[in-house]
Amino acid sequence: MESKKDKDNEPECARITNGLLKSRTGEFDLESILFLKLRGLGIYDLGCIGECINLERLDLSGNNITNLAPLASLRLLVVLNLSANRISNLEPISSCESLQSLNVAGNLICSPDNLHALKSLRKLEIIRLKDNTYNYTNPVCKNSSYRNILLEMFPNIKVLDGERVVGRGSDLYQLCKDIDDTIKASIFKNCQLPELPDCKPWVEDSFWEIKRSNNAIVDEAYKQFNDVLHECRLLNSRASHAISQTERSLGLKNQPKQYAV
Repeated sequence: MESKKDKDNEPECARITNGLLKSRTGEFDLESILFLKLRGLGIYDLGCIGECINLERLDLSGNNITNLAPLASLRLLVVLNLSANRISNLEPISSCESLQSLNVAGNLICSPDNLHALKSLRKLEIIRLKDNTYNYTNPVCKNSSYRNILLEMFPNIKVLDGERVVGRGSDLYQLCKDIDDTIKASIFKNCQLPELPDCKPWVEDSFWEIKRSNNAIVDEAYKQFNDVLHECRLLNSRASHAISQTERSLGLKNQPKQYAV
């Protein structure tokens, strides 16, 4: 994750220009750009970005973008991060036929109807509309049934809002979530808070530390890995708590009954 100091040192630019793209990538020919990160630059006009027709990965998070029309020509785009902008209309990216991962958390998407334009994206497997790590969301997320609506709308989706919905691990995750919800319901019913269990981490804190690289692509992969790792740690903490509470509950049920004489 970028530090506040790094963010403060980033120059702000309202519009994407040839000069900006060349200075950020070192590529003279815009068609040679495959990976582009323009995060937190105050951009609201995508300008000439449509000329980068061979782009595969694009990060435009943390800007002031509202109009996505220039992205319509990016047919080779695989990963697109538009989180923390001011987007309400996703129709222009319906022509990005290679898109597999889309992050639009922290925008102004008000209804599942705003996502209908993406149904033509047959390769789309990952959609994020909210991100609890950074407290990003969309108005549509307030709809209690929006998750089910999206899963019906996109039957091939594998990950929604950072949670696996198909494949290995999804059943276990759902089981842990059900246990957690049941325990929470019991807590509210009894009007008391449980004691937090004394849980030890599976590995030492330094186990996951890796050295950073100066390579831009590896740096981006490092950030994404740390984001996923942070979510995994949160899920691990919740699962450990749920298991401890369940074991305690089962232990109480299995205790022999004592009768006063």
